[in-house]
Amino acid sequence: MTVGGTASTVGTERVPASVRTLSSLSRIDYADHFVLTTDVAATAERWARVMFGDTPDAIELFLWRGLLGLRLSRTASANTVAGWQTGEQGVEWIRLEAASWFLAANLVVQASGDSVALGTFLRYDRWLARLVWPPLSVLHRRLVPGVLRTAASRIAAGEVRSGVSTR
Repeated sequence: MTVGGTASTVGTERVPASVRTLSSLSRIDYADHFVLTTDVAATAERWARVMFGDTPDAIELFLWRGLLGLRLSRTASANTVAGWQTGEQGVEWIRLEAASWFLAANLVVQASGDSVALGTFLRYDRWLARLVWPPLSVLHRRLVPGVLRTAASRIAAGEVRSGVSTR
């Protein structure tokens, strides 16, 4: 398994337009995009399921449901990843969607022959989002490279964090 460095882009206008167009949000107030170079091959859905699982773990529940108030599915299904609804997917990407009373979010996982990427997009629907997300985004940006590297190791080792079969 070869895993290279992680490159990141932060800022709505700095994330490539080709990536931003995968978001379903009517307006993007926050965007970031992390790319890990790797020769580990898997579908975008498998990457997403290995990164996040079928149901959120305790830390994800605290961050996503507790701090961000995201309405996540409580049961595993083929249409959810860690409680996030599968919005749409293409040959090399999948979009996960969730919302709360004060923001809407998309996670976009892209997988190609030589890399995996995770993009995060948020729309602030209420003033609270502008207060809550900026400090959380610092933690988010520190965690994402490790999430990508850990997923690459798990996929290379044949580990599965999910119980729902992937397509």
